[in-house]
Amino acid sequence: MKRPIFPFSAILGQDQMKKALMYNAIDPSIGGVLIRGQKGTAKSTAVRGIAALLPPRLVVKGCLFACYPDQKEGLCPDCRSKVERGEGLPLVETSTPVVDLPLNASEDRVVGALDIEAALKTGEKVFQPGILASAHRAILYVDEVNLLDDHVVDVLLDVAVTGINLVEREAVSYTHPSRFILVGTMNPEEGELRPQLLDRFGLCVEVRTEQSREHRKEIARRVLAFQTDPEGFQLERQASQEVLRADIAKARELLPTLTPSEELIEFAARVAEEMKVDGHRAEITMVKTTLAAAAFRGRQEPAREDIRDIMEMSLRHRVKRLPFEDKVLDARALDRLAGMFVERRHL
Repeated sequence: MKRPIFPFSAILGQDQMKKALMYNAIDPSIGGVLIRGQKGTAKSTAVRGIAALLPPRLVVKGCLFACYPDQKEGLCPDCRSKVERGEGLPLVETSTPVVDLPLNASEDRVVGALDIEAALKTGEKVFQPGILASAHRAILYVDEVNLLDDHVVDVLLDVAVTGINLVEREAVSYTHPSRFILVGTMNPEEGELRPQLLDRFGLCVEVRTEQSREHRKEIARRVLAFQTDPEGFQLERQASQEVLRADIAKARELLPTLTPSEELIEFAARVAEEMKVDGHRAEITMVKTTLAAAAFRGRQEPAREDIRDIMEMSLRHRVKRLPFEDKVLDARALDRLAGMFVERRHL
């Protein structure tokens, strides 16, 4: 029985979270998103909702790694062998899944390992795919990522950057494509990620409980209506869902035609310099996200209202922090820099 999905377009508020997920859906190379916030703020609902808006994917029929013949990461060993033997690769259309990574998952369960049972039966080394195989061309969702073993998080982030899962054990050596949108959620009250791991997420957003009484009432109405009649509620939101689905599909097509201007690159570098951010992932992420935002709006340049959010999402988890202090972005500095970018575009 298929689980009903709360429509993404019906999520009230949490605009930065929704933007971050849409931008990653348009350009997975942004590096995923870390969603920080209290329980009950629609984090997991948004993750499953954005998956429902992604275009169908074509995959090789029967492939355990969801290969596609033209993917830049190359084919898995099985599909590659078929091509070398002159066999065709029949394709089937599937929806984009959300692959959950359990907190208790071992490294072997995540990356894959030798299939002991098959080895005993056949005497041959057979690779047993892990979660990273299922996550190829999908969304990999890690709830409470801050409670996951640091070594497993390291592996996930390495594969997220390269798009390739290389498994080397005493008895097996195997390589397969694994390009996914990584989404991690966490409640900061339950512990933090190491700064080195935080930096590896492309974007970071904070979600908070809606304080407005009217918003609280409307959220309650929508959730109750969905729980009472999921199909009816989804039907009411069908038009807005189709608009978002079409916008994301068009943005994916437009993105490869966009190139960052020298002005945008200079702006991103200046922001990173003024905010004293270590490393260079911040400015690279800002440029990529800005292009995704422009593509989403069907433009060559980002909209004014997007720049401020992009800066905040790219910098929030990368600003320096003094001992025993929380990371705090200088809101006035962000406003000033965003204003400068808008003014320079109109000179």
